[in-house]
Amino acid sequence: MQTIYEVFQHYLPVYLKSSKKEKQAILDIVCSVCSLHRKAAIRKFNYLGFGERRDIRRHGRPTVYGPLVTLALKEIWEASSEICGELLHPVIPEYVAVMKRDQQWKHSLKTEALLLKMSEGTVKARVGQFMKARHRKRGISSTSPSVLKNIIPIVTGEWNDKPPGYGQIDTVVHCGSSLLGDMVFSVNYTDIATLWLGLSAQWNKGQLATRESIKSIKERLPFKLLGLHPDTGSEFINWHLKGWCDQQSIEMTRSRPNHKNDNAYVEQKNGHVIRRFLGYTRFDVLETVEAINKIYLKLELYLNHFVPSRKCIKKVRIGSKYKRQYDKAQTPYTRILKHKDINDQIKKNLEQLHHTLNPLDLKNKIDKLILELINIQRENGNPGLSEE
Repeated sequence: MQTIYEVFQHYLPVYLKSSKKEKQAILDIVCSVCSLHRKAAIRKFNYLGFGERRDIRRHGRPTVYGPLVTLALKEIWEASSEICGELLHPVIPEYVAVMKRDQQWKHSLKTEALLLKMSEGTVKARVGQFMKARHRKRGISSTSPSVLKNIIPIVTGEWNDKPPGYGQIDTVVHCGSSLLGDMVFSVNYTDIATLWLGLSAQWNKGQLATRESIKSIKERLPFKLLGLHPDTGSEFINWHLKGWCDQQSIEMTRSRPNHKNDNAYVEQKNGHVIRRFLGYTRFDVLETVEAINKIYLKLELYLNHFVPSRKCIKKVRIGSKYKRQYDKAQTPYTRILKHKDINDQIKKNLEQLHHTLNPLDLKNKIDKLILELINIQRENGNPGLSEE
């Protein structure tokens, strides 16, 4: 009985001189006799005919995006606060252009061309390799229903027909592991139509303090505030805020108790923005309010101008699961420029501001301010309660 080696030696001279069609017939015979996969038989013939060097070559497609392209992509990914590949892909050209403008781009023209050519699927795959598993804690809820909640109507959606200026709003508590004592709260406003973000920090969640935070957010919005949609927390469901909204011609609605999906836009930003940048650390020092608000001023510019997000435009139930369809990832700034209900002067003012900004510089300033915030809390806070 012939060995596998003898079979290959027998057919090798004929195989090397044969046409493609004749090689197929030889491979059929060899694979049948030796019980080998067709690719294994081809590699064996190549090894015997051309030597070991031919056999150890790299198989599969050649590498297009080498380590230099991966390094450039990682720099942009870090400058974008490590967002996912779907959101990162559409803003890569803008990040490259801004960094080149400010002489922060150190990569060659070839690397740049390959990076700009990279498809969304490849970006997702590379970004997936960058991401490391993170342990995220669940926060403590400080929301409780108010006896005044009946003054504000419940609205559950749909939100697709809302013009810019209608937004969902919520508070996030920076309490660490305990709700005892005084601490900092963050007010988070998310516009429904454009996903424009407004942030403000305050001491505790008193009704007047919350109203003042909303006022400061309103002053920084590029468009007029038309409507607020909070949950049933007492910091929102009260006569102080309701009276001010009526005075400012701001429509006020609320979500159902214990239905977070009624406020899905802002609830998502609570985790993706406030918890992502400030974590679950307890801030119970009065000086941290000013420090956090300095962070939020830079963070609003950074997130609204340079970090894209996607909106769910369709949701279909299939059996026990939902299939969701999302729009193209865009920054809030881009959404405003494309929105027909926003006048040209607002768009022009935003464009002038946008051309003066740099995402990498903003990210570095935010990181520096966060370190200063942590130092203020460590130097003046209660060590027993300040741990995450």
